[in-house]
Amino acid sequence: MENEPDHENVEQNLCAKTTEEELNKSFNLEASLSKFSYIDLDKELEFKNDLIDDKEFDIPQVDTPPTLESILNETDDEDESFVLEDPTLLNIDTIDSHSYDTSSVASSDSGDRTNLKRKKKLPDSFSLHGSVMRHSLLKGISAQIVSAADKVDAGLPTAIAVSSLIAVGTSHGLALIFGKDQNQALRLCLGNTSVGGQYGAISALSINNDCSRLLCGFAKGQITMWDLASGKLLRSITDAHPPGTAILHIKFTDDPTLAICNDSGGSVFELTFKRVMGVRTCESRCLFSGSKGEVCCIEPLHSKPELKDHPITQFSLLAMASLTKILVIGLKPSLKVWMTFPYGRMDPSSVPLLAWHFVAVHNYVNPMLAFCRGDVVHFLLVKRDESGAIHVTKQKHLHLYYDLINFTWINSRTVVLLDSVEKLHVIDRQTQEELETVEISEVQLVYNSSHFKSLATGGNVSQALALVGEKACYQSISSYGGQIFYLGTKSVYVMMLRSWRERVDHLLKQDCLTEALALAWSFHEGKAKAVVGLSGDASKRKAVVADRMVEILFHYADRALKKCPDQGKIQVMEQHFQDMVPVIVDYCLLLQRKDLLFSQMYDKLSENSVAKGVFLECLEPYILSDKLVGITPQVMKDLIVHFQDKKLMENVESLIVHMDITSLDIQQVVLMCWENRLYDAMIYVYNRGMNEFISPMEKLFRVIAPPLNSGKTLTDEQVVMGNKLLVYISCCLAGRAYPLGDIPEDLVPLVKNQVFEFLIRLHSAEASPEEEIYPYVRTLLHFDTREFLNVLALTFEDFKNDKQAVEYQQRIVDILLKVMVENSDFTPSQVGCLFTFLARQLAKPDNTLFVNRTLFDQVLEFLCSPDDDSRHSERQQVLLELLQAGGIVQFEESRLIRMAEKAEFYQICEFMYEREHQYDKIIDCYLRDPLREEEVFNYIHNILSIPGHSAEEKQSVWKKAMDHIEELVSLKPCKAAELVATHFSGQIEVVIKKLQNQVLLFKFLRSLLDPREGIHVNQELLQISPCITEQFIELLCQFNPNQVIETLQVLECYRLEETIQITQKYQLHEVTAYLLEKKGDIHGAFLIMLERLQSKLQEITTHQGEKSTRELASLKDVEDTMVDTIALCQRNSHNLNQQQREALWFPLLEAMMAPQKLSSSTAPPLHSEALKSLTMQVLNSMAAFIALPSILQRILQDPVYGKGKLGEIQGLILGMLDTFNYEQTLLETTTSLLNQDLHWSLCNLRASVTRGLNPKQDYCSICLQQYKRRQEMADEIIVFSCGHLYHSFCLQNKECTIEIEGQTRWTCYKCNSSKQVGKPSENSSEIKKGRITPSQVKMSPSYHQSRGDPAKKATSEPVLDPQQIQAFDQLCHLYRGSSRLALLTELSQNRSSESYRPFSGSQSGPAFNSIFQNENFQLQLIPPPVTED
Repeated sequence: MENEPDHENVEQNLCAKTTEEELNKSFNLEASLSKFSYIDLDKELEFKNDLIDDKEFDIPQVDTPPTLESILNETDDEDESFVLEDPTLLNIDTIDSHSYDTSSVASSDSGDRTNLKRKKKLPDSFSLHGSVMRHSLLKGISAQIVSAADKVDAGLPTAIAVSSLIAVGTSHGLALIFGKDQNQALRLCLGNTSVGGQYGAISALSINNDCSRLLCGFAKGQITMWDLASGKLLRSITDAHPPGTAILHIKFTDDPTLAICNDSGGSVFELTFKRVMGVRTCESRCLFSGSKGEVCCIEPLHSKPELKDHPITQFSLLAMASLTKILVIGLKPSLKVWMTFPYGRMDPSSVPLLAWHFVAVHNYVNPMLAFCRGDVVHFLLVKRDESGAIHVTKQKHLHLYYDLINFTWINSRTVVLLDSVEKLHVIDRQTQEELETVEISEVQLVYNSSHFKSLATGGNVSQALALVGEKACYQSISSYGGQIFYLGTKSVYVMMLRSWRERVDHLLKQDCLTEALALAWSFHEGKAKAVVGLSGDASKRKAVVADRMVEILFHYADRALKKCPDQGKIQVMEQHFQDMVPVIVDYCLLLQRKDLLFSQMYDKLSENSVAKGVFLECLEPYILSDKLVGITPQVMKDLIVHFQDKKLMENVESLIVHMDITSLDIQQVVLMCWENRLYDAMIYVYNRGMNEFISPMEKLFRVIAPPLNSGKTLTDEQVVMGNKLLVYISCCLAGRAYPLGDIPEDLVPLVKNQVFEFLIRLHSAEASPEEEIYPYVRTLLHFDTREFLNVLALTFEDFKNDKQAVEYQQRIVDILLKVMVENSDFTPSQVGCLFTFLARQLAKPDNTLFVNRTLFDQVLEFLCSPDDDSRHSERQQVLLELLQAGGIVQFEESRLIRMAEKAEFYQICEFMYEREHQYDKIIDCYLRDPLREEEVFNYIHNILSIPGHSAEEKQSVWKKAMDHIEELVSLKPCKAAELVATHFSGQIEVVIKKLQNQVLLFKFLRSLLDPREGIHVNQELLQISPCITEQFIELLCQFNPNQVIETLQVLECYRLEETIQITQKYQLHEVTAYLLEKKGDIHGAFLIMLERLQSKLQEITTHQGEKSTRELASLKDVEDTMVDTIALCQRNSHNLNQQQREALWFPLLEAMMAPQKLSSSTAPPLHSEALKSLTMQVLNSMAAFIALPSILQRILQDPVYGKGKLGEIQGLILGMLDTFNYEQTLLETTTSLLNQDLHWSLCNLRASVTRGLNPKQDYCSICLQQYKRRQEMADEIIVFSCGHLYHSFCLQNKECTIEIEGQTRWTCYKCNSSKQVGKPSENSSEIKKGRITPSQVKMSPSYHQSRGDPAKKATSEPVLDPQQIQAFDQLCHLYRGSSRLALLTELSQNRSSESYRPFSGSQSGPAFNSIFQNENFQLQLIPPPVTED
């Protein structure tokens, strides 16, 4: 819309000027504080010439103002456009469903706190915002209402309307008109009780804009109009709406000739007042009929005189709330519905509420409609576009934790809500923050329930409207000019916003000084809410608030001193001031009033020593964060003395280095710092206070030099001082101040020169005769050579290449050499550090230093030819650093290598060989160095694999590796094997020939061939010949015979015949048997195992009576051998015929029974019982492969048992019979269960197949036409068991047929297409298998609509037709699992297909799909359910 210059800012001047003038005349502001006052709302936007103030409106600052185009194109969360005249405008269910939980009618009792919906309660906002609202009783009006009820029988108050006058309606039909002056005098009493007896109670009141007319609505439906100037009755309207309904609302619009009324029938009427020929008339028009939904709340849009030219006013908008939706209609120029908005789910007892207000959004002033029902308030912004249409946009809605019965705008940003338990909530609309809560139950608010129930006309209203009326108080609350009036049964109260001063003073009266300061600061910063009384620009407002805050701070300081506990512990006093004093300091600094803080406040608090101490301690964090500069000398001195007295010297040091100490007694401070070891502070004071940089160095040198020169160990304190000294020197030479900041630029060159001159002094001041030359350099070198040289290196980097700088550098270097080389009290590491430093400097491209090369030779001698072997690794590391830093150019390389080899500096040798590309010699360096010998493998691998090395270099490295192969294998066999396999897999035989030591050869081959050793090599690429593998197996038989079988299982390349000969040579019988079995000679393997078993049994019988431990060991050997033999037989019995099985099992049985035959009487009990148990184990195992009669016959044919010694085998036979009985019972039970399953399945299958089909609809699912339409064409009608019905012609067009056994079968088109079935050929194969499920394809034979069935083709094979297949699938689905037959079948298949051969993999792949692997498999141990037909 266009920007109207006269209406840019609208927030506060919303009252008529006449009203403002009248109120200013009537009320004196000071006198009215105790009663009520008019609060001028029009100061929020000062819309004549001033711009909107960012601070007041919480508008954040932006670096770049947005362009008009960006504003127009941006998507604002609060600007979602509504679709006008659409009843499904906003589906509230989808917005925030938890906000619309509804309680039942019975539980929603009026005023019952326990039954209301409650969310998380907001925190108490009093401490943050203070008291926002001032409420007061209108004593004069309240007294006269009570008096009128007593004296003239006016009845109880029922309704109130407020403009320049206050009108109160009563239950006996009177309207009492009061003035809004201080006296609150009764101006008029309209009507009489006799008319009231006829019309009933006044149920609604309305005063027009210029306060000249009053409309009264009555409980029995009549309407009267009064002249408020003369008190005359102008109109008495009895036919404006249907008789027998009460007036719920009567409202004037901005047009004085137009009013709106709403009756208890839920209808809304437009009343037009006319005067023709001196006769007053009223025309009524129905705007909304109660038959379409009962309206219970109406609100016309009122605009103030200054907004009378606003484009939206020409529409005369009216908002109406029914029990189901909100409507916004325009009365002019013609009646039109602009918006509908459904509520969604709501508590049926909650009250619909509507309220309009003009607000400023994006610098445009437009009306905003707030509507709510229950605990959610929606805000709708109404705009008019250039075309003249009205657009409604949804703003951010407000979620509450209570149900509302009234909503009132107090200004454009602040709303006042009344909940169902009569609590007022003051809310800031933009932030949705609750500012204050006020309990108003003392008002005893009047409710309009009787009018909503229309009791005066017999209660002829709907139950829903009556339920809403329980909490209706529309006529009891009226707002005007920023004031809200509440009508009680015996009183009238008024609420208004307090001015900012009132809010602060209110907190002060309650002794909440801290809260008052916080609130005042929020006014100062422009962050406070609901601000009234602050005008002007931001700086002016801040100045006004700051003055008030200063007054409060003085009061606060006086109160802190007065409230101090005079007696008691010092800790109590300290705690008191620690709570109070920081507040004063914080706010003085926030207000930038250091003058106030360090003069009046400090003087006032200094009266109490404890308060003074707390005050000084409060300053510390501000000083350390550099937020407080410019402290007065007196406070600074007191601050240092205070911390010194409290022994907090670390705090003193940190404070001093952040303060400007030029105003203090420098010598006194330095003395204090030195005595308390505050070295940082001392250096700072010298530097800043006196521009003296050398004196602190001298002081520190005097402490650390003597113990260093005498060779003593430094104390921790001295080490700290030395480190500080190094850092200080580094800072001075780099131009930085110590401990923080920078040296002034004009002083930097001077300071550098002073420090250099100081360091290179020949002797110190007051030096003793014994002092060595250059004491300062010597001291620093002794203290920490590396760090001191690093400081010098950094300094050299900064030097400009002028003559003076070059001289300084050369002089420093000469002094360093003189001090260190000519003295023997420096360690090799220290000397090495110096020469590394020198080498780095000399290696620079712009180097100007000169160092004699003979000095480097001396250093080499010093490092390589020590008097003792101590510090070997340290000396080597120092020399290596020297070479890497560029010192290599200072030495003759051949001499360097000779000396390094002599000194066993193998890393030095490696460094030199690397330069000369003699990589083969580096291998010797690694092998000789015990600390790094294992790294040789990685080195060889890198040389051979990383590109960049020539073939000759690689060949020389490999040749050297081959020469030292025995050393490499003995060092780490697996690494050596990996190296050979990776790089020279073709020369493995050469390597084997070089390994003469058999143990080393065995380790090498095991690492190479055994994959369990962890070598990362592809065995297939190695192509190792079988003879090498057999050589390894032979070595394995020698050195580790117990591991042979396990190793053979993982080895691949070996020949069986040759390997068998090797194992026979070393008499490894179990291994030989394993190999024979693998070869396929089962009988040969068995004979070897049998021979082993017999020899073990022979040992038992020959060693009877020996030690029990040996007997137990022998029995264990027998059991192990027997178990291995049984396993051999079991693995191979599946693939043998009966005769071959008997050839295995019977000799084994015979072998186990033989010892028992020989001398059963002499055998000890332990042996006989053990042997019987083992024999029983053999019998149980063979029973699975040999028939029981054959076993018994074989036993009875034995000559020993045939002669009557059956008692020996009685236990064996009884055990076999028990097994037979168990298996017979198992078979009978299984057969019985399967028969039950079969009978149940067949019964249900028969019932399913013979059951008729029930179509879901009487039309074809493809063409959607009645099935009878093609009857004349003799078309078939096909019905499927899924309930779908088709014409056969339609199915043919969709190609829904499948060929099965030469017959054409139909498939359901809808079920097939919805499940996305695969190719027809796949379906066909599935159906043949009988495994198609109903979810895939549902089929049914067709039935003809005409008489008779079509002939069916007979098939030679008994094939289930598709309907039977489907019925069977449904049966399986009903059973919810696999049948017991399927389970047993799979178990038997798994058992029979298992392979016990070695090296056989488990079944895998797509063909193997087990029932038991199905995630839905459930083992059901109950019979299947019996379903009734």
